[in-house]
Formats: sequence, structure tokens, C-alpha cells
Amino acid sequence: MKHPDDDNELFNRLEAEMSTDPGGEVVDLDKARSARIGSADPTARPDADPSTDSDPSRSDAESADPTAPGMVDLPTAKAAGPGYLGRLLAAQRRPVVPMWLKSVPELKTATAWVARHYAHSVGYHALRSPVYAARLTLQAPSGAAKFVGGTMRWAADREGEPVRLAAVRREDAAEYLKLSRQRDGRVRLRALVTVLAMFTGLGSALAIYVLAPAWLQAVSVGAVVMALGAAGRRADAPVIHRAVELPKAVKLTSDIVLRSLGSLGIPAINQAQGKGRDGFEFTAPITRDGPGWRAEGNLPYGVTVTDIIERRERLASGLRRPLGCVWPEAVPDQHTGHLVLWVGDQDMSKAKKPAWPLLKSGSTDLFKPVAFGTDQRGRWVEITLMYIAAVIGAIPRMGKTFLLRLLLLIAALDPRAELHTYDLKGTGDLDPVGERVAHRHRAGDEEEDIEYALRDLRALREELRRRAKVIRSLPRDICPESKVTSELANKKSLGLHPIVVGVDECQVWFEHEKYGKELEEICTDLVKRGPATGIVLLLATQRPDAKALPTGISANASARFCLKVMGQLENDMVLGTSAYKRGVRATMFSWGDKGIHYFVGEGSDARIVGSVYVDAPNAESIAARARKLREAAGTLSGHALGEEPETDASTSYDLLADLLAVIPADEPKVWSETVVSRLAELRADVYDGWAPEALAAALKPHGVSTVQVGRRVDGKVVNRRGVDRSHIVASIAERDGNRDAG
Repeated sequence: MKHPDDDNELFNRLEAEMSTDPGGEVVDLDKARSARIGSADPTARPDADPSTDSDPSRSDAESADPTAPGMVDLPTAKAAGPGYLGRLLAAQRRPVVPMWLKSVPELKTATAWVARHYAHSVGYHALRSPVYAARLTLQAPSGAAKFVGGTMRWAADREGEPVRLAAVRREDAAEYLKLSRQRDGRVRLRALVTVLAMFTGLGSALAIYVLAPAWLQAVSVGAVVMALGAAGRRADAPVIHRAVELPKAVKLTSDIVLRSLGSLGIPAINQAQGKGRDGFEFTAPITRDGPGWRAEGNLPYGVTVTDIIERRERLASGLRRPLGCVWPEAVPDQHTGHLVLWVGDQDMSKAKKPAWPLLKSGSTDLFKPVAFGTDQRGRWVEITLMYIAAVIGAIPRMGKTFLLRLLLLIAALDPRAELHTYDLKGTGDLDPVGERVAHRHRAGDEEEDIEYALRDLRALREELRRRAKVIRSLPRDICPESKVTSELANKKSLGLHPIVVGVDECQVWFEHEKYGKELEEICTDLVKRGPATGIVLLLATQRPDAKALPTGISANASARFCLKVMGQLENDMVLGTSAYKRGVRATMFSWGDKGIHYFVGEGSDARIVGSVYVDAPNAESIAARARKLREAAGTLSGHALGEEPETDASTSYDLLADLLAVIPADEPKVWSETVVSRLAELRADVYDGWAPEALAAALKPHGVSTVQVGRRVDGKVVNRRGVDRSHIVASIAERDGNRDAG
């Protein structure tokens, strides 16, 4: 918007400079302050002449009543703030070249769509051209009759007959005679033109018949027949039908935007519009932005973009557009009342998406961005799977599992990646990836499935520790940032290839009464330290609450995908604290917005993304291609080759029960050294080699901590870490009680 002082500022500056007294002297500020303080008149100016010869009018004009109230905004003062040049320096320049023109993939996609559209139209009409010709031929007699009749009516000046009859009815002889003479003149002229045209036409037809070649005669006759056929067509029976039915979307105008905002029931907007104002300040013209319209501006004072987002359904009603077409957004670097309203031509969930580049061919590099969905405008949105831990949350049947499978397919197309997939829902949705390429895979939530996963996660935690040592031992010039890079992942000798763990319905793990706390502890460690060592954890849940998605995991996930959820708590558990207050609300998605979600990641603010839909047959095809890549690279391993992990006896024991077995009731507290020694005697294959530190770490997931235990040795009291038997009993009681309740 143009500032009111822009036109006059430069002129005012020049005028002030020209009017400055060149003979003025520099004022000594110290003397001026002393004069002001020592003056008897509190309103006296430091530059006032103290002599009796000073101008009295000047003194009166520059004095003021010291008791008069001060004005906050002086009417003669100019508005404070940056000047014209300052505002120019802070101005946001809109790009000269549109963003879609800078993106080669988007330009190729748009060009391909336009080419296919017109190729389809040409082919459609070319195939039906004989039918069109037959219709026009059949309508030619009717067209000829209409042409002759129209010509005769024109020559006879029939269009003026109602006016002449009106003059007769009024018995206005003078006007009738005037109209009759005018009509006679028109008829003579038009009759002459008609006769000349008839002779010219007949002469031309005779010349073509006698002198023209056969092809020209055929073309001429065909053109005349087609023209007469077109003239004879009926309004309700068009000869040519549309090859493509384009969606009809009303152009977005300022009146429509203001009308829709006024229908939301927001008092500040309604009051402004009731007083004749707009209630919305447009900061840019409404323009086309991809397959839709973009309106941008400032809401009234006190109204935020969140207020608009909360009323998205009413906003769509005011715009008379489907809900999936209306997307109000906040601008992160602007104030909270700056609204960007994008209105699409089609519902986002129904609009046809461009073909996914990886659907038919290609591979990926997990260290580079890969397209996984499109935004409201149909532009590709990319994700880099390395260096992240991701959380996917949604209510059932909104596309959560399909999104997780899509990310796993992207990982599978990097032949270096080692996949660990767990379908705790047990329906086999992850089988296309798990059965063909995964190193570890399990579907189901039975006890043996949980134990299988626990053994795998324990091994992954040990692998994380090994990788950390390897990275720490590498020279700085090879590993400058102390994390896995694509070059390091290519070195098979280092064993730093990407590891991607995908878990659907992860709440089954964390709510397990026996292994839940240990699984939570390991996953939290993988979320915090895994990305730097090349381990990626993808967790999906339909119950995004504190129990199903522990805070230690949700708070440290660097990538978040939130499809439709029902409340603020679930929204903030997935998208981060205060996301709901900032206007990032996955609660606004409708039941038809399957696959559409808020995506937070890639170093940017929350974006609305519609993920690529890959059905089961296509998933099988992509997984088969990924398997071939692994076979060629020699990286296929584990479950995909039919290999099962070695049996781990540590998951078949109950640590708490074993502790009660080695700590009798008459020993309320026992040193950890004594406990691990007794445990080794009880189960050497499990506990042999355990140290007191290992015991403390194993007890931590069960909520049991070691305590100080004092013993008298050789007459002296020695304090060491130990186990309190009552804590073990209480933990078992709590666990069994939860199991019975479940």
C-alpha cells in the first residue's frame, strides 16, 4: 500500500535543506541545558534572547502554560518511523519470474499436461469428424431454408414492420409516411444488393463448375454444405460436443472475499463492514496462483488468522466453494493478522496429481530430497529421510499407514538402506516392503512378535553405540561434522549404511505391560542419537497421546506428519507444543481429506501436503524394483533372504521374577554385586558377565532404581549401590495389576 507521505517526503527534505539558515551557529548543548535549568520561566527556551529588547511576540508564542496537559500525538508532528527510502530498503520484492517457471520439473509437468490435453481434444474430434460431417449434411436443407428466408426478410425490411404498425395504430399519418419512405428506400437498396449477390454467386459457382479442378469443386461444395448445416443446427442439439469437461470455478474477486469474511460472525469484521469499511485490507491484488486464486491482506485489529481457520467451513460456505478448495494460512514472518487465502479450482482430495517420478522407474539417495507429495497448488514437496526421526499421527482410515509405506518405499529404492519394518496392526499393509527387501520384518502384536522386535531394537542400540565409536575414530577431514554422510555410507567396511525403522501402530509397543518401558527407552535413544549415526525411526500411531506417543519421542522428532485428528491435545502431540494456538490445526481436515496432512520438516514451517497414493499392486512393483537394486548391489539381507535372527534368551526371562528368586524375603536390601553373582548362577546363559551398571540399566525400564545399601565390613560401614526387594515386589504388583485390567 502507498504511504501518504511518499509523494511529499523528498520535496519536504529538499525544502528543509534549502530553507536552513547558512549562517546558523552550532549550539553548545551544555550551555543550553544550564540556561534552561537556571531560567525562572519554566517555559523559557535556551535560545531565547534574555535582553529587554527581545521580540515580545516571539516570547509569547513560544511560552506555554506549564500546568496544561501534554498532547500525546501532536497534530503538527510527522509520523514517526522509517522514511520512504527506509521502507524501500525493507520492501519485499515479488519475483519477476514466477516460481513455477523456475522449477524445471513443474514446467515439464505443466507442459506435458497441456500437450496431453490438446492431443486428446484433437484425437477426440478427429475420430468423430465423419459423424460431424453427416450431421451438418442432414441439417443443410434446413440451413438453406433459413438462409433464403432470412435474406428475403432482410430485403423486405421486415425488422421495421412493428414500428410502422405502431404508427398505424396511433393513426399518426406523418410518421407513417416518413417510415414508409424510409422503408421503400431500404427495400430498393437491399433488393439491388441481393440481385447483385445472387448473380455474383451463381457466376462464381458456374465458373468453379466449368473451370476449377475436381478437388476445388469438392472443397467448395463441402464448405457450402457445412455452412448451411451449421446455420440449420438447433440450439439444443449441438453438432460438436466437448472433448474435455473443464471444471468451472468462479473467479475470486474482492467482493466475494469480503462477503465470505463478513459471513463468519467475527464482531470486528462485522462492525467494520457495518460502518461502510471493508473489514479486510488487501495488501496485494488477487492473482492466479497455480490451479487457484490467492488473496492476501490484513485482518482488522485483534482478529487473527487462527480465528479464520477455526471457521473454515463457514468461510467455504461464504465463498460457495467445496471445503477442500479453501485453505486459509498464516505467514510465519508476518503479524498474526496477516491472512493468505488460497482458493483452488478443485477439491484438493479430488484434483488429479502429477505422476510420481518414482512410480515406474528410478532410485533414491536418502541423503538427498525426494518428492513424496504435492501442496494445494500442485507443486511437489520433498523430504530428506536422513538425519530425521519422524512421527505420523491420525485417526483411523485417513491414510496414515499408506504414508508410512510410501516413506518406506522411498527408503527401499536406496540399495544401501537397511529396512526394519513392523506392522503391529497385523493386516499386512507393510508386507510389500517387508517381505521383499526388509532386513527385519514382523506383522502382528502377539507376544512372540513383541519379543522379536525387542531383540531387534536391542541390537540396533548396540549398533548405534558401535557407530558412534566409529564416527568418533574417523579423521576430521573424512568426517568433518561427526555424522554419517553419503560418502561414508558408500564405504562398506565402515558399516555406516542407512538404517530405516518403520513401525505402524507404535502404541502397541509402548503400552506393553512387560516390555513397554524398555521399548520406549530404546526408541527414545534412537530418536535422540540415531539420526547422526544414520539410523532413522518412523513411528505411526492412531492414538497420538502421551501414553501412545511418549513425550521424549514426540518432543525430539524432527519431522512430523499429522493427518486428521480430533482435538488439540492430539494435534500438539504430533505437530509440537502450541501448534494449535499458532493456527496449525489438523482438526480442520474433513473426512474426505485422506492422505492430506500438515508436514513439519525440511527446515520450513508447517505445510499442507497431499501425499502420493500408491496402492498395493504399485507398492509390490516398486518393492520388486528395489529388490533388484539390492541384488545388483549385494545388499539384500535378513528377512528378505529368509534368514531369521539368532535366538536371544534374554527375552524369554522375567528379570523381576528372577530377582525375587535370588533375593529372599529375609534380605530386604542386597548389594548389586551380590545380586548379579546370584543371577549368573541362576541363568548363566543370560546373566553371565553382567556388571552392577548393567543391572541398573536393565531395571530402569521397569521403573526401579538402585539405592544406597550400607553393610558393616571389618567393623566399618560400607555403602554401595544395591536393590531394595520391596521395590521389586511393588513393580511386579503394578505390572500384574495392569495386565489384569487390560
